[in-house]
Amino acid sequence: MTTQFGSKFPQFYITAPSKCPYLDGFYEKKVFTHLMGENADLLNNALTHGGFRRSQNIAYRPACDDCSACVSVRVLVDQFVETKSFKRIRKINNDLVRTTLDPVASEEQFSLLRAYLDGRHAEGGMSDMTALDYASMVEDTTVNTGIFEYRERQELGSETQGPLTAVALTDRLEDGLSMVYSYFDAGQPNRSLGTYMILDHITRARQLGLPYVYLGYWVAGSQKMAYKARFKPLEGLRPEGWEVLPDS
Repeated sequence: MTTQFGSKFPQFYITAPSKCPYLDGFYEKKVFTHLMGENADLLNNALTHGGFRRSQNIAYRPACDDCSACVSVRVLVDQFVETKSFKRIRKINNDLVRTTLDPVASEEQFSLLRAYLDGRHAEGGMSDMTALDYASMVEDTTVNTGIFEYRERQELGSETQGPLTAVALTDRLEDGLSMVYSYFDAGQPNRSLGTYMILDHITRARQLGLPYVYLGYWVAGSQKMAYKARFKPLEGLRPEGWEVLPDS
């Protein structure tokens, strides 16, 4: 019998334990599979709905022993109501223009990423990323994905582009936008660019008639992930299925 993914069901693998990047004293394991072939996009959609995330041509999700802290989350676009703080962030960034591009890496993007990593995540797992690594992250894909570039608006009639301020690598799913990775000019903290890009993805999803924006994993007690809980209502994937998180 065949399925929508073909006659061969995807094979899944599990990683060896490694130090958890979110909770001290814990170790993580991941289950993963390769997104290959003509049905890769269908598989990416199905696995994202099941709590997986994508990195290049790999879909993965936590499979930790005795821990289920990582919760896949998505914003309910139609029910989302902006707070005064969110409206203020939109106003501050009113001079930015989004352009959607094919998944092709550029030197300008990598320069911004390197400055972001050096300034914000010097000790992180991506701290030694090279230009080739970045090109692979963006271009090594078999799914429907693209680059959102954010630049400062130039004067009417100007042929020059404004400086690159923020970038998001984003998958287009059948029911939403999935933010795979984003980075920005860390030298402009007053803009709250990370928050702004999520707000803009919510706007874009609404324009496209898509009900969700997928934000990856949220971990209760992790300061790194706390910002995601601000986008309410927020659904989390529980054993019983997707449900609105209590604080949302």
